[in-house]
Amino acid sequence: MASSPQQGQVQGGGGGVCPAEQFWSLLDKADRRFARVRDLPLFGRHEPEEYGKAFRIYTQLWRMQQEHRHRLLDAGLRRWQVGEIAARIAHLYYSQYQRTSDTALLSEAFVFYHAVLDRGYFLDEHLGASTKHLRFLARFLLVALILARRAHTVPLLASKIRALLDESKKTLQESDYREWKHTVQEITRFLKADSPFMNMRPLRYSYAFDPPPDNLPTIPPTVKKRGLLLGDAILCSYYHNEVKFTDLTLDTFRMLQCLEWEPCGSFALNNGYNAHDEGGQNHPNLLKDLRDAALPPNPLKTVLHRPSVPHLLTVLATKCEELPLNGMMLIYLSAAGEMGTSGLSPDASERVVSSFSKFDVSNTRPVNPKEDNETSLWLGCREGEGSNCIYPCDLIPFTRRPLFLVIDSSVSYAFKAGFDADSTRQSGSQFTMFLTAPVQAFFFLIGKNGLDIDKESYNKAEELLSLSLNDWATTLVASSSLDPVWVEVLGDPLLRRLLLRFIFCRATLSLLKASNNKAECLPSCVPPLPESVGGESMLSQCCVMRVASLLGAADQFSFAEVTTWSDVDEPIGSGGADR
Repeated sequence: MASSPQQGQVQGGGGGVCPAEQFWSLLDKADRRFARVRDLPLFGRHEPEEYGKAFRIYTQLWRMQQEHRHRLLDAGLRRWQVGEIAARIAHLYYSQYQRTSDTALLSEAFVFYHAVLDRGYFLDEHLGASTKHLRFLARFLLVALILARRAHTVPLLASKIRALLDESKKTLQESDYREWKHTVQEITRFLKADSPFMNMRPLRYSYAFDPPPDNLPTIPPTVKKRGLLLGDAILCSYYHNEVKFTDLTLDTFRMLQCLEWEPCGSFALNNGYNAHDEGGQNHPNLLKDLRDAALPPNPLKTVLHRPSVPHLLTVLATKCEELPLNGMMLIYLSAAGEMGTSGLSPDASERVVSSFSKFDVSNTRPVNPKEDNETSLWLGCREGEGSNCIYPCDLIPFTRRPLFLVIDSSVSYAFKAGFDADSTRQSGSQFTMFLTAPVQAFFFLIGKNGLDIDKESYNKAEELLSLSLNDWATTLVASSSLDPVWVEVLGDPLLRRLLLRFIFCRATLSLLKASNNKAECLPSCVPPLPESVGGESMLSQCCVMRVASLLGAADQFSFAEVTTWSDVDEPIGSGGADR
């Protein structure tokens, strides 16, 4: 954002510094501040001073252009420069959201971006106008996606990006046009992946669908527990040609929201935005209004796409060092797996988890993963094997802090029974879908794409699943054989929900005829859960039958003859064929 060549030409009276001169000076300073903030790492609990300085200077610029708009226009200020100030304020809010996971900051970014769009600031013709406009629309689209503004804002922005790219084909350089063409293709694939389910329910923990924490079954007070809570998370995903937009893959996009709380009344806010608000400047208490004091703070999250292993371990070390004493760290790795020098392993994700038991921390013998043919996950292209391949032993030092490890490997075959591997990746990982949107995953598993399911039917399935999850939770907390690890997990509402959905996933795949209850087709966990919630337990069979019978898909599962559930409504549609 360059200063105007006419800066300083308008002089004020009284011998003081005129507003135009002060504005252009601040604009140059703001550019330098913004460049420094843009290069800062997006993890760590301590906020760098540069953020506060950048916010202050851009807030001052915004106020000056409001108070002295006419004089600044006479001095050469262009509308696109006003728009870029607002867009950069939005970007600062989004960067702060990435560091803090505070959705109120994300909402502030949305307000400023929306103001720029409503005012048409980037419609002003100037050198590089198309590139600036496209970049603004793409950043706004990312914020709108994370805020789940899928009904109106997201389709509008996607269509504007496509239309603007078509109009700019002759003015953009060929390399830039190809790059933006690829971005448009990414957007199209991303929106197509789960569009039938986009308005069914939020991925975040929502009181409209999920039980309030105070109503959850609790561990008996006689059971000793440390009271740990999820405090931080690293979300990492890499597959060749996976569905993604910018550095946010479909899997990490789902997990990101799954680990957050849905603000109460946010659906009303989605449709209650006032298009005449100029970036929220008339609402100084907007952040206060958007924060819900009744909700716990979101755990911090860092999304990494194709990181080198040294970078991943650096981020993990920083997070573990800053983790509160009562905090747990979640590590989500979704990637292709390989078994040392012996080729691909059909159960890579399970071996990554189970191989932790093979390592003795007190053992002084050097561990060579390649010699031991240990399972590995690829976090990037295979040319850089040393920096892109992560082994279980790489994570051993961090087990000094409470870790919740989720491994989702494309070569585990655990979630592809009866499906083509490439087709399942077009909608993201089925395992991750079970953890973040279990009803949607169940629909895909039985061959329904969501186009033939109305919202009322979907909501009924959600209600039945909620009953089942509550039954599993009640059984777990009453179990005398529950491992202390799961006692701690059940104390955190977000992790509890992941665990219960895992049980639903494992039970569904255990009973699915296409998987034939093969061990390589089933997800696993360490330490093991009680048999009372196992995939073939009577409770699990009843819970899966609830949902399957409702959707007319009971014939796709192998239930025991004594399994009945009298409360199931009439099935919806016809059952799918066996796979």
